[in-house]
Amino acid sequence: MAYVITDACVKDFLCASECATTAIHPMIDETSADTASQLYINPDECIDCGNCISLCQSNAIFQIDDLPDDKAEFAEKNAAYFH
Repeated sequence: MAYVITDACVKDFLCASECATTAIHPMIDETSADTASQLYINPDECIDCGNCISLCQSNAIFQIDDLPDDKAEFAEKNAAYFH
């Protein structure tokens, strides 16, 4: 079960820097970091460790099964970023 980042993301990159598998992108040094509207979690690389959610001060990260109904679209948006 993967985590999902929603539009509440403030792009402080704390979660990306602490991700155990580097599943969160863009990283601060990637070209797309300036233009991306938020960060995204690759569902194929996320190991559900919880490092990201414990650091997210904007409450933008949810387990996929716990996504609020009004944020359900972000599961697909996170996956689409990587394909």
